[in-house]
Amino acid sequence: MKTIVINQPRRFVFGNGCLENSVQDLAESGYRRVFVVSSPPIREVYERFCSGVEQSGGKCKVFDAIDREPDIAMFEATLAAAESFQPDAVVGLGGGSVLDVSKLVAAMIGNPESVKSFFGIGFLPGREIPLICLPTTAGTGSEVSPNAILLDEAEALKKGVVSPHLMPDRAYIDPELTWSVPPAVTAATGVDAMTHCIEALANQHAHSLIDNYALIGIEHIARSLEAAIADGKDEKARSDVALGSVYGGICLGPVNTGGVHALSYPLGGEFHIAHGVSNAILLPHVLRFNLPNAVESYARMARAFGISGKGSDVAYAEAGIEWVEAFVRRCGIPQHLAEFNIEEGHVAHLAREAMKVTRLLVNNPREITMADAESIYRAAL
Repeated sequence: MKTIVINQPRRFVFGNGCLENSVQDLAESGYRRVFVVSSPPIREVYERFCSGVEQSGGKCKVFDAIDREPDIAMFEATLAAAESFQPDAVVGLGGGSVLDVSKLVAAMIGNPESVKSFFGIGFLPGREIPLICLPTTAGTGSEVSPNAILLDEAEALKKGVVSPHLMPDRAYIDPELTWSVPPAVTAATGVDAMTHCIEALANQHAHSLIDNYALIGIEHIARSLEAAIADGKDEKARSDVALGSVYGGICLGPVNTGGVHALSYPLGGEFHIAHGVSNAILLPHVLRFNLPNAVESYARMARAFGISGKGSDVAYAEAGIEWVEAFVRRCGIPQHLAEFNIEEGHVAHLAREAMKVTRLLVNNPREITMADAESIYRAAL
């Protein structure tokens, strides 16, 4: 069995109301200058958090300008604000974009180099500032992953920093914080989390230990995402999807994603399609492409969806792909790139840009060539 390395937060708390635990833990640890990275829609949440910190004798500085998927300029503005405050702890309180920025801020306070120097795997030299993450969406799993993604504006392409130094020291997953997330965002982020699990299951670096996390994550999201979309305050559904997102995030460090994510990056970078939506549109088409090399994995995926009685693994795998396509449709997510004004004339350029995402393409269970990428994009039009 191949060697595998799993890095995780030193403290992990899951449960409704655990936002309060995070405030108490910060106070007990002696942190007094807390820099909070957040976003405008969750002002009530970060104000409640900061009120608790201040009641315990600490001071909060909030930077809430993360209002879209972040680019390098947005990160640099956040870092400058953090350095002027001189925090003794950094907190990411928000969705995946917020968490990614907070992770990079904590790692790069005092580092004069550009973040561009650290795109790729294993280039970040370290981190001295404690990092705490509290997700308010259930999708990226960034609170338990060593990854952070930024848009490189110059190349109109999303790029990743991957390092064990980006793993938060503490993660608090409070499903109550997701109750107010709108249905469309719930759907897109939930399918993103499911994609993390599926792409880890069928992967050149797949491992039986991670397979278990992936399958449980698939099961949780498959059975509860539609209910969470229909009723944002369905406690069981929200907890299920939040936990599924965590399982997907755990998969990202040791195994990571593949073709779906690689091909989605240019869609976000150039057309500003939300990451979860890009993944949802591409997912069934990449699964069909991968099928010859992933029959057993996709059969296991199908069984985690609750599909039964199909006989052979091939029949299960094919049924699983059909289930995914119908699931995306039931979740109300767009299914065609044409809905975002992407046409045949864009295909060759998108494929060229996707082929630059070698960090993820090497994980895919079947090699994706330039011609293959073009075919997948065409199928998704």
